[in-house]
Amino acid sequence: MAEQKFKAVAFDLLTALMDSWAFWIRTAGDERLGRAWRRASLRLVTTAGIYRPYEETVFEAAREVGVPGERADHLLKDWAAGGLSPWPEAPSVLAKLASHGWRTAVVTNCSQRLAEAAAAATGHRFDHIVSAERAGFYKIRPEAYRAGLAALGEDASRVLFVAGSPHDVPGAAAVGMQVYWSNRFNDPVPTGAPEPLMNQPDLVALPDLLADYPVNG
Repeated sequence: MAEQKFKAVAFDLLTALMDSWAFWIRTAGDERLGRAWRRASLRLVTTAGIYRPYEETVFEAAREVGVPGERADHLLKDWAAGGLSPWPEAPSVLAKLASHGWRTAVVTNCSQRLAEAAAAATGHRFDHIVSAERAGFYKIRPEAYRAGLAALGEDASRVLFVAGSPHDVPGAAAVGMQVYWSNRFNDPVPTGAPEPLMNQPDLVALPDLLADYPVNG
């Protein structure tokens, strides 16, 4: 039997697997404000480089867009208590991967305690949960992705990265991983980034890709 191309799957957690946008909007109590808050928090972490406490960036983003501090506090408490919800198909997709023995990890831009809470909400047991806090760096720094690879013990060519946000497409590709993009908002591929292996509106096609992708010759 020919050798599989991929040996493991690494996921972005907060956008590929979880409906974090709805969570921010619900907590803000206003769609426009919630989206602005989420965008600000994404910008702060993806430009931070070296890890600084994620919880601080949530409050900083709230102040920037005019969300009251008590709502930021509520978001963090609700998150830690399991308040984030996965996208509708995420649990069944993860269950299919588990049934076929795929090793899985998450590589995510938050603190370890919040990463573990969000991962638990999927109902899936990941082999590794690699937060920015654990890696010491935020994505899109290459060190963050490499921390996920190190946890899995695999070369980048053997790990498929499942992106949810545009920045993960060039970020994961830069360290040698191929990318499945769960592109729910139909964003364009970032300028200069290689085309992802698959650009899909959700996670549904992922199990078939892993089952049917051509093996190494």
